[in-house]
Amino acid sequence: MKHHGAHTGGCLCGAVRFTIDAEPQGARFCWCRDCQRIASGMATVNVLFDEEAVTYSGEMTLLRLVADSGNTVERGFCKVCGAQMFSRTVIGPKQPMRVRAGTLDDPEICPPSLIIWGTSAPSWAPFPPGMAVLEGGPGSAPMAVRPAG
Repeated sequence: MKHHGAHTGGCLCGAVRFTIDAEPQGARFCWCRDCQRIASGMATVNVLFDEEAVTYSGEMTLLRLVADSGNTVERGFCKVCGAQMFSRTVIGPKQPMRVRAGTLDDPEICPPSLIIWGTSAPSWAPFPPGMAVLEGGPGSAPMAVRPAG
């Protein structure tokens, strides 16, 4: 993949900005219940990066909760506008940092190619046709047939 220099982004009000000195490792939709609660009933859309490559400026509220996976996950939110910026696993297997796609200045850099926690999605959730859906988190079984709503 050709390197285009640093990727940049920020929150809704501009109080939090970031730069990323790495290329994305992929992107996915997450339909876990925590993500539905913070994404107004939809999935979060997450672009995956090495945590060490991501640098934030501005004040964030950090919230740590045990996720459906059993891992302890930290989420960052702008203290001014409340925009969710990222989630990262702080206790559990090492995983890439999940940068919210909507916070990137160029959300086209890495389209999602996978849906995780598909069994937690409501029957009306829009799944892109042909996209792989996993029952739970990364590495879980593929979702066989989507139940009729």
